[in-house]
Formats: sequence, C-alpha cells, structure tokens
Amino acid sequence: MSGGWGRRSIRLAHSDYTRPGAYFVTICASERRPLFGRIRGGAPILTPLGQVVEFALVGFPDHFVHVCLDSYVIMPNHLHAILFIHGRGTACRAPTQERFGKPVPGSLPPVVRSFKSAVTKPWRAEAPYSKGDVWQRGCFEKGIRSEHALAILRQYIQQNPAKWGRDRYFTQ
Repeated sequence: MSGGWGRRSIRLAHSDYTRPGAYFVTICASERRPLFGRIRGGAPILTPLGQVVEFALVGFPDHFVHVCLDSYVIMPNHLHAILFIHGRGTACRAPTQERFGKPVPGSLPPVVRSFKSAVTKPWRAEAPYSKGDVWQRGCFEKGIRSEHALAILRQYIQQNPAKWGRDRYFTQ
C-alpha cells in the first residue's frame, strides 16, 4: 500500500508505463453493468453513453498529441484498445518513475484517467439522473513487446464481439 489511502496499485511492479510504446488497455464499466451497448449479429450497437465513449476514444489524438489509437472495440460492459504512446507530450522529463499518487504527465495512467473523465463529465451533464459510477476503478494495462503480440491483440479485439455470448458477464 502506498500514500496512506489503503489502496493497492494493480500495475505490474516492474513495468514502466512512462516509456513510449504500444499498450493494450481494458477498461470496465462500474460493476460490469452493460452501460455501453449490446451485441447484435456479432457487432456492437452503442447506447448514447457508448457513443460518448467512442467519441472520447477516437478523440485521443486531439487531446494527447503523443497518443495514437490503433485498434479498439467497445463492448456492452468494457472496452479494449491498443494505444501507442510516442513520448510524454511535454518538455519536462522528470520525474520519470510513476508512483502511486505521483503520476508522470503524459504516461499511460494519466492518459487513461483523462479519458475516463472525458466520458464521465459530459455524461453526467447530459444525464444527471443516471445512477452510479460509469467506470470501475483502475484498468488492465499491458505493454506490447513484439509485432507478433500486437497482431494477436488486434485479432482478439476484432473477434471480441463474436465471443460476447461466452463472456461470463454476458447479458441480453
């Protein structure tokens, strides 16, 4: 635990999410509720909130010049995306080690937090009657180390909607 808040980081202990590279990210809806849409005929059909998610995701390059969106899919209760980070987007190079409660500007964790906020704020303004949080705390992040791994993850993203009926959180 760190920072006295009683929270444990879910990041891999020796991974450096501040370095430029390719990352596979999975972000889940709060309580895995199907907030973002449904799957029909093997393709996602997005709810209005799912459309806000897609707008924010596709808009990454407008807000983070050092981040490129590669492949993505928005599922009913989560999304998968491959992001390329080309640098920090800032002239400041220090600190370089991401620590709990001390984010490095431009690194993956602040980018994900900004994305979540970019979805939550307009959604709350548009639908103040909605109950509960939009996002589950944290996300799954994995550095992509090879072209082979990148190809496998792109295929996984592409095929994910067709596998929705086998998801343990599947709802119709």
